[in-house]
Amino acid sequence: MDSLVAQLKALAEPTRLRITALLSRGELTVSELVQILGQSQPRVSRHLKLLTEAGLAERLPEGAYVFYRLSEAGGGRRLAQMANDLLPEEDPVMTRDFSRLEAIKQTRADAAQAYFESVAEDWDRIRSFHLADHEVEAAMRKLAGDGPFGLMIDVGVGTGRVLEVFSDRVDRGIGVDINHSMLNMARLNLEKAGLRHCSVRHADVGALPFDTSSADLVTVHQVLHYLEDPGLAVDECARVLKPGGNLLIVDFAPHQLETLREDHYHRRLGFSDEEMRSWIEAAGLKLGQQVALHPEEPGGQLTMKIWVAAKPA
Repeated sequence: MDSLVAQLKALAEPTRLRITALLSRGELTVSELVQILGQSQPRVSRHLKLLTEAGLAERLPEGAYVFYRLSEAGGGRRLAQMANDLLPEEDPVMTRDFSRLEAIKQTRADAAQAYFESVAEDWDRIRSFHLADHEVEAAMRKLAGDGPFGLMIDVGVGTGRVLEVFSDRVDRGIGVDINHSMLNMARLNLEKAGLRHCSVRHADVGALPFDTSSADLVTVHQVLHYLEDPGLAVDECARVLKPGGNLLIVDFAPHQLETLREDHYHRRLGFSDEEMRSWIEAAGLKLGQQVALHPEEPGGQLTMKIWVAAKPA
């Protein structure tokens, strides 16, 4: 009862009620909230601290940024959503807040688009070497199973596409990435798709910000070839996986395209089944299906592999 009273007290203040209404529409930084609310940074930070302490919001560091969102756990999110639903639709203050929020989202979208345009040529060139994305996605869905999955973690979230692909099978999906620009893009795409049960976090694959044995499904899509120590990443993914959960690794089979190492920063030119098996078994997982997806186009030079590993129950 005490926690509920604390949450009700936290909401019983106009600015904090405005903040919860804004956070119900997506993650925001302190500076973005300052722009929307027209209040000083210390004052906004104080309100956020009280909402966080009451369990209504949570703080998510992301490099030099800190994002806030409604709490995932407990009844805080439900209470905040109820309060938001009760706000008058034509309230002039909230109407202005939401208008400013849309302007900030547009600024984010413009920045994400500019970043995407700067790397799109490289992405398109790499895609020309291998199977179409939709075929890989269909294979991933088939190999993962029907679910439902309580928590899915997508390592190296990129544009957020893998979370979108599995959104109908997960209660909650969280993507992690070390690249701030990619996180912005993923956040934008998930918001556009209306996937409020999916979110992103800034994190390194070697130190995932999740409890041991917390995820039902972990996906690692075209990430390992960038890493100095892929085995360490597999071990960390195994740590957060629940007994009975599945790890899906999607990456290239061994190839000789040195241009990917020289021009696109690939540290590894694909992986053999033998070395993938060694990492998976060293992490305490059991290797299951191994599927090779071969390009059909004459110019296709890369075979995509999907390895499925399960954590013993």
